[in-house]
Amino acid sequence: MLLLTGKPGTGKTAIIREAVTKTKVKAGGFYTEEIRVGGIRQGFRIVTIDGQEAVLAHVNISSPYQVSKYKVDIDNLNRLGVSALRQALEASDLIVVDEIGKMELLSPQFRKVVLQAIESGKRVLGTIMLNSHPFADEVKRHPEVKTLMVTRANHSEALKEVLEWLAGGA
Repeated sequence: MLLLTGKPGTGKTAIIREAVTKTKVKAGGFYTEEIRVGGIRQGFRIVTIDGQEAVLAHVNISSPYQVSKYKVDIDNLNRLGVSALRQALEASDLIVVDEIGKMELLSPQFRKVVLQAIESGKRVLGTIMLNSHPFADEVKRHPEVKTLMVTRANHSEALKEVLEWLAGGA
């Protein structure tokens, strides 16, 4: 399992998307993308590898779950994100988990499927929050997990390392 970490805006998701596209490996799972209105971030959406989308978090939805100013839609995460990861466990050569972060970790189902992915023996490529969190720290310490710090300065080197890892060279 290879997990990219680093500050927001360093291009972790872009690296994963580019690597998956370049390698043509049979991948499943999901990415998260920002929802912007007039250049201002309003929330985040889940986008599965096969193109399904749902709101993960937004400033204008109702939810008992909140991270920062964003209300988190756990039902959408479970319905789309968790099910995409379960399908990837069954049918894909590469499981994409973007991201193991505060919002996603509100879901016990998400935490469970992440552990299943780690233990599956399949390749898992994802991103994980930089800040300390009990579950995220446990994942980072797992013997099957390698983390790669991404910065704006090492973006192209990080992409190269991910591509080598996907090719079996690392």
